[in-house]
Amino acid sequence: MDTIETYRNYLEKLMIERANRIWDKRITAQTIFDRERDHYQLVYVGWQESRRVYGVVLHADIIEGKIWIQEDGTEAGLANQLVELGVPKDHIVLGFDPPKLRDLTDFAVG
Repeated sequence: MDTIETYRNYLEKLMIERANRIWDKRITAQTIFDRERDHYQLVYVGWQESRRVYGVVLHADIIEGKIWIQEDGTEAGLANQLVELGVPKDHIVLGFDPPKLRDLTDFAVG
């Protein structure tokens, strides 16, 4: 299996696992996968009493062979989980970090 296909499978697997851990039955965890354009998201949608719950929990893209993590609202950290699966750190960009600070991490800068 080629690298991009492996990355697609990893992102989908990790987001589905996270979606299955929803703690509140009033909230739906939606996974949104666009394999053609390589966009992957996990979104929470629902209501808690009269309060609307909506937000992107995880968002990752595959751009030029690297995984760009655009949003990560998890404690475990998507980047850490990807490294545990064998993705090299230089293939992961923390897109939510300002570009000038990315070289201070062990991950790719772009």
